[in-house]
Amino acid sequence: MNPEHVLQLFRDTNALLEGHFQYTSGRHGRQFLQAARLMQYPKYTDGLCEAMADRFRADGIDLVVGPATGGIALAHETARHLGCRFAYSEKDGEGGMAVKRGFANPAGSRALVVEDIITTGGSVQKTVEHLIARGAEVMGVCVIIDRSGGKAQFDCRFEALARIDMESWAPEACALCQQGLPLIEPDDITL
Repeated sequence: MNPEHVLQLFRDTNALLEGHFQYTSGRHGRQFLQAARLMQYPKYTDGLCEAMADRFRADGIDLVVGPATGGIALAHETARHLGCRFAYSEKDGEGGMAVKRGFANPAGSRALVVEDIITTGGSVQKTVEHLIARGAEVMGVCVIIDRSGGKAQFDCRFEALARIDMESWAPEACALCQQGLPLIEPDDITL
């Protein structure tokens, strides 16, 4: 699966939106990625997870972990393709991410962390740190789309099925605001 095919799946499922959006950071931009729109189609999720598994098939992965919530379904399906265990990490109440709920993470596990879209890499980095602290060997991180502009980096192999540069502005410098275009709430768009 090549990067253009990945981006085309986002377009075909209306998961790559065009308009005027406010991001979680408060910045504004003309594109919005909504991976949940794509992941509602199991056949596409399966293909993406198989592509992620293929990138790490030779690494002896025995545990795939996805940060909640975007990485949960991806970790499950990627683990299925690798024939190994799955777990997910969630907020630990102390600003980190932790594997909880009785998921086993024996020392020496060869782990892969997967995520849908990465912007800053914060949740993934906290997941990696948690796994290492519990004795896992993190073999890599794999995401569907890296939109960090090269800023997200980890102390392990990092793979993205696709990369996209999404221009953004501080609200007071937003070119779209200056054109008088109203902000769109992505969750309000029904297609």
